Amino acid sequence: MNKRIAPEAARKGATRRDLVIGATVVGGALAVGACSPLDLLGIGAKSDVGAFGPFIKIAPDGAVTVISKHIEFGQGNHAGLAAIVAEELDADWAKVAVEQAPANVKLYANTTAGIQLTGGSTAIANSWNQLRQAGAAARAMFVQAAATKWGVPAGEITVKDGVVGHATGKSAGFGELIADAAKVEPPKDPKLKDPKTFTLIGTDRVRRKDSRAKSTGQATFTQDVHKPNMLTAMVAHAPKFGATVASFDATEAKKVQGVVDVIQIPTGVAVLAENTYAAKKGREALKVEWDEAKAERLSTDKLATTYAEWAAGKGTLPEKTAWQGFDSKGDFAKAPQGEVFETTYDFPYLAHASMEPMNCVAEVGAGKAKLTFGSQAPTLDQLNTAKIVGMLPGAVEIETLFAGGSFGRRANFQSDYVTECVHIAKKVGKGRPVKLVWTREDDMQAGYFRPLTHHNIRVVIGQDGFPVAWKHRIVTQSLMKGSPMPAKGLDETTVEGAKGSPYLKATPIVDAQALLPDNGVPVLWWRSVGATHTAFAMEHTIDQLARKAGKDPVEYRLALYEKAGATRHIGALKLAAEKAGWATPAPAGWSRGVAVHESFGSVVAQIAEVQLVDGQPKVGRVVTAVDCGVAIAPDQIASQMEGGICYGLSAALFGKVTLKDGVVEQTNFDTYRVLRNSEAPTVETYIVPSGNAPSGVGEPGTPVIAPAVANAILALNGQATTSLPMVKA
Repeated sequence: MNKRIAPEAARKGATRRDLVIGATVVGGALAVGACSPLDLLGIGAKSDVGAFGPFIKIAPDGAVTVISKHIEFGQGNHAGLAAIVAEELDADWAKVAVEQAPANVKLYANTTAGIQLTGGSTAIANSWNQLRQAGAAARAMFVQAAATKWGVPAGEITVKDGVVGHATGKSAGFGELIADAAKVEPPKDPKLKDPKTFTLIGTDRVRRKDSRAKSTGQATFTQDVHKPNMLTAMVAHAPKFGATVASFDATEAKKVQGVVDVIQIPTGVAVLAENTYAAKKGREALKVEWDEAKAERLSTDKLATTYAEWAAGKGTLPEKTAWQGFDSKGDFAKAPQGEVFETTYDFPYLAHASMEPMNCVAEVGAGKAKLTFGSQAPTLDQLNTAKIVGMLPGAVEIETLFAGGSFGRRANFQSDYVTECVHIAKKVGKGRPVKLVWTREDDMQAGYFRPLTHHNIRVVIGQDGFPVAWKHRIVTQSLMKGSPMPAKGLDETTVEGAKGSPYLKATPIVDAQALLPDNGVPVLWWRSVGATHTAFAMEHTIDQLARKAGKDPVEYRLALYEKAGATRHIGALKLAAEKAGWATPAPAGWSRGVAVHESFGSVVAQIAEVQLVDGQPKVGRVVTAVDCGVAIAPDQIASQMEGGICYGLSAALFGKVTLKDGVVEQTNFDTYRVLRNSEAPTVETYIVPSGNAPSGVGEPGTPVIAPAVANAILALNGQATTSLPMVKA
């Protein structure tokens, strides 16, 4: 996907074939007898599992450690994951800690993704049953151990806060029974608690376990890693995607005090030094000539115009590119007569702009490879590393650290910055540690982006004011191109949120198609993926239709949800409207806008209070209602709504990456504007009670805020927002 990588073999990244057989034949080694891709990819991994399984450790003092297969990069999932185990185990929450799992796909695969990966707001959702069973099984082992030791029926044993007890007065902590419990065969199908009896899950007691370490500086991030004899590397990347190194002169770079060596790797030229400052100064002194024969030279203004032409049925489509349907019923050409509403929306490229730019520490030599960094997709990182160093993927050791955000950036099919570090470490050899450091400028200009996207919508309105026919065209780049498991048909990530929308379900005639042209700009999922643009297109369109019909936007949506049978949307919207005081006038000078969207299994309704200051929107208050199934950690859900809203609002107001003749024009936060603390709104979060299994909360709050703000502006001055960002440079 990332065209910057060369040669072609390096650019391709992990493929379906790599995932299936890459782990069996590496460096001439053949693995025989493995029965599944996970078996193959896990060959060489250490599998030291304790008596209580791969997710639980219990110390002699009774302290419980929950092994998390998911990285913690700010989203707070470690608390929720630990609470699931602690609830079923009846552990003392004050004595529960969390430890990051090693890279081992067979033990720690994401049950949704099929590989070890944190993403798609699935950490809690995919772990829910798995960790409940782990906790319940361990509890059953302690119960049986106590029953045997005391000679009483297991059914009479109680467990509370890590203490096993009996009505006779006998009691023992986990630590006292650990040796006996470890000998008990864990039940294959342990009895789970009735959620009505939960005492930890759903309470405000479930708070983050990492707050103290992070606030005191004790938590370890990649940039904190300092190993003996370690070198620091920085890479000079081509200014245009697809360009390669023609030649370089390292004479001046090597004169910089602290610079140790300068080497070429597939993605550019690396400067190795004794510290970060020397590496940076050495790279500044480096002279590189780039071969731009195959470089991308597009400009975003031209690309946006071209997308709009294609969506309108004009121009010539690229070779081997065709429209693909994602929703179709009836014949739009035979739609009933009625008023026609037409609109278009333009969405720019966006940077992930995570707080911590990309970095990695690699040690390669003597038949070993170890990576130390915030790995979001350990299986992909293992596989891509194994291809470089000639090892079995499972034998690549990964120590996963905290990471300062990702928003999708740290997980990509090529493991781009990781393989850069591995290439450098391999050339250094002898197992000498190498830390690769990307600057903010590297991350902004050499990374991946949310794709530039265009929507074209044409709606025929019935006499009752509701849509009777909906024609929708989306033009954007595919996110799954180059995937190990590419889609057989349409890339669903590009249309999620539009496909399956209750508005389309409630419309009798639908003609919805997507066009996925390719270009040399590397694109990747960005927090909330397809919903980043589909939520806006659907919600802002619906608000305009409501106002054309002279109907209240909330009531208009509720009527459509009734037609579509979208009961969860109804519940979330009614709760948000009630808490926001929708039926009462907004404060003087302010207006309210509403938006509702489902993503990652959760439904989020938001009502934003907005005013215009010098022509620019200011958001003062956002009321959010979320239906995310069982709310394991209400406080953390509120935090994720707050963070997601601010992240989405930042992009909606200011976010934009532009290219001119193939060069990214933004370099840092001075040219890629982000939301300031003083501009962040007050966010109120309300959770819809639910007995459903947990669904995502890390991303669903992000895509709803932009249309909510746009709809508030529409209510304030009657002006629709047809392109983002809202604040033009």
